[in-house]
Amino acid sequence: MQEIERKFLILETSDFREEAFNKTRIVQGYLNSAPERTVRVRVRGDKGFLTIKGKSSSDGLSRFEWEKEIPMKEAEELLKLCEPGIIEKIRYEIKHGNHIFEADEFLGDNEGLLLAEVEISEKSEEINKPYWLGEEVTGNQKYYNSYLSKFPYREWQNLFL
Repeated sequence: MQEIERKFLILETSDFREEAFNKTRIVQGYLNSAPERTVRVRVRGDKGFLTIKGKSSSDGLSRFEWEKEIPMKEAEELLKLCEPGIIEKIRYEIKHGNHIFEADEFLGDNEGLLLAEVEISEKSEEINKPYWLGEEVTGNQKYYNSYLSKFPYREWQNLFL
């Protein structure tokens, strides 16, 4: 299945959390974080998932994604086999216009980073942006979770000076 999504920074001063209709804790790790293919293990609330993603298109908008729910016990065991750099975040789901935005508040080594994604059905689809969206970072690999697992947000001040 082809996934098409746009990604944005969230303005730090916003109150986006208050607009959420759902809030879930996510813990995820990577069995493989190569840009050509990522294999992710995720615990989302009380469910486990295994996800495989292909290489992103040149504009960063789309890529192949396959996801399967797996038993929680298996997800927990697979997390122990993951590469170093587990991602922890709180995901807020927010309906705005005709879309549902997934706003992530990162924890741990990525604390302070706020990102939002919105899935769209075609690349040219228009979205009604909520006021709390900041700069678009679609296609910027440093905002991919697989990158954040290796180069956490906390270390960026030293990496990008």
